[in-house]
Parts: sequence; C-alpha cells; structure tokens
Amino acid sequence: MVVDLDRSSTTCESLKRVFQRIDSESCPQLFNFHMHTVHSDGKLQPSTLMEQAIAIGLKGLAITDHHNILGYQAARDWLENWQWSHPGASIPYLWSGIEINANLLDTEVHILAYAFDIESSSMKPYYQKTPPTGMDYQAKNVIAAIHDAGGIAVLAHPARYKRSPLDLIPVAAEYQIDGLETFYAYNNPNPWKPSPVESSLMQKLAQMHNLFNTCGTDTHGLDLRQRL
Repeated sequence: MVVDLDRSSTTCESLKRVFQRIDSESCPQLFNFHMHTVHSDGKLQPSTLMEQAIAIGLKGLAITDHHNILGYQAARDWLENWQWSHPGASIPYLWSGIEINANLLDTEVHILAYAFDIESSSMKPYYQKTPPTGMDYQAKNVIAAIHDAGGIAVLAHPARYKRSPLDLIPVAAEYQIDGLETFYAYNNPNPWKPSPVESSLMQKLAQMHNLFNTCGTDTHGLDLRQRL
C-alpha cells in the first residue's frame, strides 16, 4: 500500500486517509490498529510495545485496551521521551484508541474507537476498566459518544460474533459506524495473515455501506505480530 500519513493535519483526518488505503498487506509491518497491554488483558508493557513498534518499522498504530486508555497514555509519554533522546529518528504515529463492549441486535460486540479527544466528557463512561451498562452499553450510543469526541468508530472482528456480520453490519452502518476491522486473522496463523474468506466478505460489505477498512493483530501476547 502507499503510505499517506500527513502529520500536519488533524489526527482524525490523517487516520481517515490511512484507512482509505489499508489493504491485506498493511498489517502487521506498516500499521496495526488493535493491540492490548497489561492495562487490560495483554502481556506487553506499553514501553515494550512501543519498542517493538519502532523495531518493526510501523508507520502508525493504536493501542486499544478494553475500557481504559492507560496503556495509550503510558505509550504516548514513553514515545515523547524516546523522541527527545533520539532526535531525527523515524517514529510511528500513535493514535488514541480503546475497545468497548456494546450491544448490537442483542449481541455483544466490540467497537474500536480511534483518534478521539481523550478529555471529551462523552468518553468518560468507557474509562472504568469494566464494560459499560445501561444506555452507555447500546452500540448506537457508543458510536455517538466516539463521534462526539471527534473520533472514528470501527466494528472489531465482525465475523467473531454469535450473529452473522450480514445482520450486524447494516445496522451498525445505520448507527453511523465508520469502518470494519476487515483484515483480521480469525484462526491465529503463524505468521499472521488475514483470513481470506472473511476478509473478502468484509471488503464487500464495507464497500456496500461506504465504510473504511482497517486491520490489526489483536495482540494479547508478547509479540505485536501475533494475536497470542
């Protein structure tokens, strides 16, 4: 893919431009938009995650811990300090991120939020380290909260749920979701590679509903290039 990362634009605008060009080869060597740290159910310290991102040569990434942004904040601070001690070095762009449980068609799904204002009051109910409840748990309201914070909402691993993506995605699109995690490795292959059948279907559905395609390894282990 052609890397188009305009650091002079707003974080949301630059990420949208990246999403417009994401393909099956983008992850995990260029971009990775789904990773967990010890601040939720991952094994990586944020600093170690960032060291790996730099070593791999990632152009951009997002840490998406469940229901908190502590991993993102720690990684952001570490990256700022690293940049000061390595002037002129190439560094990846780190967008804000979080993964939120939500109810969509009476099915629990996960919604990824990116490039949002972490100080926005609309996101505060989702920083409690536990799944939201009540109206905050409804997918329509999760998506609205992300948009209120200036962010991008993406349906994570759409083919992993009890209900078919053919049912879920049209409704998510009605709720103004922005994208699908199209390129995802459902069977955890080594080396990581997007599942071809599911990815092809997601591309078609994304095109049908005018949604972005995204990718991520959903790292929970000690290697950014693998899920487990």
